Amino acid sequence: MNLQLLAIGELDYGLLDDLCKGIRRVFQVPCEIVNGAVSPEFAFHPERRQYHSSEILARMQQTRVGPDCWRILGITAVDLYIPILTFVFGEAQLGGRCGVVSIHRLKQEFYGLPADGGLLRDRLLKEAVHELGHTLELTHCEDYGCVMAASHSVEWIDLKDPHFCEECHRKATKSA
Repeated sequence: MNLQLLAIGELDYGLLDDLCKGIRRVFQVPCEIVNGAVSPEFAFHPERRQYHSSEILARMQQTRVGPDCWRILGITAVDLYIPILTFVFGEAQLGGRCGVVSIHRLKQEFYGLPADGGLLRDRLLKEAVHELGHTLELTHCEDYGCVMAASHSVEWIDLKDPHFCEECHRKATKSA
């Protein structure tokens, strides 16, 4: 059983490779990058100029998850949303096998600041672990240092560790 990373749209494969290594460290599972990016255009909503993350998850579930896949995580550079929020950094199926994370708002450039590849990689790993935590039936944690704490801005992501607190780790171990 392995974790698969899937590019949703065009991405830097060096970023995906670094993420794969980070996920291996955190979850102690094999991780591979799935060949062939999937276009996110089917999930674009022109009235918002954003991409509906739930539609991307549904498509991933229908076409990509195989029996030897532990989890699949889509990574994209497009701006994601769900109807009740202005934007999301990512979304996952609670207790399911699919999640998606966007680097769009994780980049310093989005906020008018100089690019910082190291910070982008740190934020991406934290959000990837967070969304994978949701697939393990974890909800948001009250511990602001826990990777499962809610993130309403990148500053909140920066406060978190890329690991589960003891309580979330215990819960995740039960559902894995």
